Amino acid sequence: MDPTTSLKSLLLAINQFKNNKSAPNATQLQRQIDDVSGLKCPRLFASTQVLPSECLSGLVELAGDPNTSTALAGKIVAFLSQLASDDEAREALHSSYNLASTLASVLHCNSASPREPIVLQCIHILQRITYGVKMFHSTAYMDELIGFLMHHIQCPNDDLTMPCLGLMANLCRYNLSIQAHIKSASNLKAFYRTLISFLAHNSLTVVVFALSILTSLTLNEEVGEKLFHAKNIHQTFQLIFNIIVNGDGTLTRKYAVDLLVDLLRNPKIAGYLSRYEHFVLCLTQVLGLLHGKDPDSTAKVLELLVSLCSVSSLRRILCQTVFRPSGAQSKCSLRKDSHSRAPEPAVALVHWASLPLEGPESCSLQALQLLSELFEEVIDSGLSSTVQPFVDLLLPVLLSLLQTPEQLLSEQLAKRNCARTARAVDVLLVSLTVQLLCGEESLKLFVSQRLTENVCVSQIEYLFSSSRIDTGFDCPVAESDLSRAGAEVVLKVLDLMSRVRQLVRDMETSFFRILQDQRLITPLSLALTSDHREQVQTALKILFEAAPLPDFPVIVLGESIAANNAYRQREAEYSKRRNLAQDQHPLLAKPCSSPSSSPSQQSIQNLIEKLQTGMEFREQIKDVRISDIMDVYEQKISALASKESRLQDLLEAKALALAQADRLIAQYRCQRAQAEAEARKLASLLKEAERRKEELEAVLGSQTQEARRAEADIQQLLQHNAKLQAVAEEHQALRGSYSDVVQRFNECDKMLKDLQAAHNSLNKQFEALKKQNENLRQQQDKVLAELAEKGDELKELSSNVEEKEKKISGLLQTIQALEEKAKQREKEKEDMEETIEILRKELHKTELARKELSIKASSLELQKSQLEIRLQKKEEELNKHSHMIAMIHSLSSGKLKADSVSLSL
Repeated sequence: MDPTTSLKSLLLAINQFKNNKSAPNATQLQRQIDDVSGLKCPRLFASTQVLPSECLSGLVELAGDPNTSTALAGKIVAFLSQLASDDEAREALHSSYNLASTLASVLHCNSASPREPIVLQCIHILQRITYGVKMFHSTAYMDELIGFLMHHIQCPNDDLTMPCLGLMANLCRYNLSIQAHIKSASNLKAFYRTLISFLAHNSLTVVVFALSILTSLTLNEEVGEKLFHAKNIHQTFQLIFNIIVNGDGTLTRKYAVDLLVDLLRNPKIAGYLSRYEHFVLCLTQVLGLLHGKDPDSTAKVLELLVSLCSVSSLRRILCQTVFRPSGAQSKCSLRKDSHSRAPEPAVALVHWASLPLEGPESCSLQALQLLSELFEEVIDSGLSSTVQPFVDLLLPVLLSLLQTPEQLLSEQLAKRNCARTARAVDVLLVSLTVQLLCGEESLKLFVSQRLTENVCVSQIEYLFSSSRIDTGFDCPVAESDLSRAGAEVVLKVLDLMSRVRQLVRDMETSFFRILQDQRLITPLSLALTSDHREQVQTALKILFEAAPLPDFPVIVLGESIAANNAYRQREAEYSKRRNLAQDQHPLLAKPCSSPSSSPSQQSIQNLIEKLQTGMEFREQIKDVRISDIMDVYEQKISALASKESRLQDLLEAKALALAQADRLIAQYRCQRAQAEAEARKLASLLKEAERRKEELEAVLGSQTQEARRAEADIQQLLQHNAKLQAVAEEHQALRGSYSDVVQRFNECDKMLKDLQAAHNSLNKQFEALKKQNENLRQQQDKVLAELAEKGDELKELSSNVEEKEKKISGLLQTIQALEEKAKQREKEKEDMEETIEILRKELHKTELARKELSIKASSLELQKSQLEIRLQKKEEELNKHSHMIAMIHSLSSGKLKADSVSLSL
């Protein structure tokens, strides 16, 4: 069946089941899931197409819905497990659809029945999608997931123990927040004891999982000091190397390599490993794994070897082990040529480095990186003469990697090609240094016989045309992965040409010709504004070589650097605003790729090449009308270039808008999934609140009875204090009126409201006055004396209040007049600011137009000077020809007789 038809049917079944969750609709949805599972096209769901994205969003939503039946949820989880087998689909499920949170909620809902198959499926998928990915502790249901894992890890003879250990190892690695949450658990010591007991398990997978968790949690703590002490660290090394060499499978070897890489980050443990007495033997066994045929396993072995190179002492031992010839090879070295004397591990590295582009990418890149590290150690240790046979074997492979592809590559393969070429050039540069240490004559022979000028030039031309960096300099280049990779390779190849330009024929001429090419501006500007130190240093080397050249466009380079800086600043501001708008977990969208070169641009380049070849041919004909033809073609080319630049700007704007729309869609889906997870969590909290409410209602009933008893006591107190109520009310009225007068003195416009508030406050203070009856008995005599004084003061205050009210009314009128004047001034200020902003924009546009006109004027002056020089040459040749024609005419006119003409000089 057609994939599009199957996906449409699946989406229809999902919508029908959402609207009506009946058994027939569930059966129909399961049938559609089985049909799509039979297509076996996981990369389709890794794309950004709308239909697959809607299907995955609906399936993830249904899987996390607690009302979905267990059978349907299990079918969905099985389908998601099938998709997670592909690397790109797994990344999309984690980043765009928030699958980890959904699966954690499924585990939380089914935690009461851990024997269900869906629980094991969820743990397996979580282990697969969280490998090598950092999870946020604030993810929904993360605390429940960690509690579930800790509980089942401590359960003996549980089928979930091994997958829970693997998932816990993924969550703990390089995640301080999750590590802190686990360390704050009440049963932490029991959890540590369980993990330590697993170190004696008969399964190597369980051992490496447990040791990885202990390393993440206790490496820099007291427990870790005891676990990885100098007395027993050698046993740990032997255990890890045994797991790497004799592991249960690729999965076990991956976790064992990750464990050893994490241990090497500790300088103390790295020192212990360099002093480990069996390290050379273990390293030889690990190097023997390079002869295997499993690319995933080999990639992890190469990752381990590259990590060993980060420690200087370990890199020295590794270099000696790799380039040490075996016993059989040393015996027959006299009978065989130099290529056969290369050591076996080095030959395996050459094999993995020379894999085709369609093969596993990580193996080739890591093999080249390892070779570069080993050659640097050879240079530092002075062992260049011992690796000469291997260099002779490696050079043809490196040169084959520098060959341009014969057919057009996709964007993914183009990125791989750029990355591999960059690594190959790095190895080639280091190997040149090795040859230089062997002797200058050896270096000349090494370079002149194998490296040609055509290889470097063709590689640079291919990168200019295929890496989307040949876009001119009139607009900033979008910082796509492909353009940046292509620019890095161009500069590396130029660095290689700079080093061997004196040793290869025509290399120096091609090198200086490329330095004056305007297409080099984009790689230089990208590298000079890069965050990587090596790229900046390489760009500066090339710039120092190119700056003294007469036709090097320095001004254009400055404009391009300024444009790139402005582009980066706009991107940073946009990213900052986007991060402020999002509450949790902002999605870091990738920068959009620049669009490919348009057909009009290719046609212009072909026309220029034809004109150049035609001019070289026509210079021999001495056609006097060639300047007119050049003017016509220049006008046509300028018109086509202006049209092409406008179309290119429109295309970039459309691509940027499309990328922004894709990012917004992905953000909306992620936010919707998070909102649904939060809604489910809020529903559980609501149920808990209702239960709590019932408990509080029972407590409220008991408190109501106590309140009735308190009311009866209050009635008795009211009867007892009836005589004092009148006096208390009068006293409180006087106090309230006094406070009202003070408030009216401060806020005259709210006097009536304050009096009403004071009256209400008297009613509320009734209960407080009951408690003060005893004090009022003592103060009663004093109050009677003060009442007369307060009456006189009240009269004086009332007269003062009337005077203040008159003054306030006058001040209010004055304030209203001033506010009207202020509004008029504010309006005039806004009008002036708008006028100033318009004038600034016009001034900026005028400045840009002036810069463009100055650039065009400089280029026209250069062309004018070149045409004047050529015109002078043509006039001199024309004078010579006219002189010769005059002489021939004089000789053939008959004015001189044949016998009177002297042919002697």
